[in-house]
Amino acid sequence: MNPPEYKFCPLCAGRLESRLLKPGEPERLVCRKCGFVFYFGPKLVAGAIFEWEGGIVLIQRDIEPGYGKWTFPGGFVERGEVAEVAAEREVLEESGIEIETDGVIGLYSYEGQVPAIVVFGARPTGGEPRALDETLAVRSFAHNEIPWGEIAFPSTEHALKDYLRGR
Repeated sequence: MNPPEYKFCPLCAGRLESRLLKPGEPERLVCRKCGFVFYFGPKLVAGAIFEWEGGIVLIQRDIEPGYGKWTFPGGFVERGEVAEVAAEREVLEESGIEIETDGVIGLYSYEGQVPAIVVFGARPTGGEPRALDETLAVRSFAHNEIPWGEIAFPSTEHALKDYLRGR
């Protein structure tokens, strides 16, 4: 399904229309004038799971979706940005902690959900935990104290369980 907000070609400003280009694939937006095909891909979110003072660092969200719930720090990868750099930037912006990523825990995607989420393992390299942009609280949870009933997203739960299994 093509979002209705796209009406004009980004190359020549011709009108876009939905067309089936290949059987078995979804319809694509195609420019009537120049033939440009507008492919929609999922947005990518990058986050990191790491430990601080013996526990896993989680943030309590100060925005929707998931207001008031817990997740690992993360956010959208900007166009042209390396995913690991995005994870490091987002962790610093949301928690005040500087990290260095050290491998992928997993890639999580769900039917009907726009972003795909890549979660890195990481180690802290500096900073101090504090609530910043989009964050109500930053807290280090012992493995047996993770607030499973207050987790923001399925990807948070799945990545945390994968992380704990890998330890």
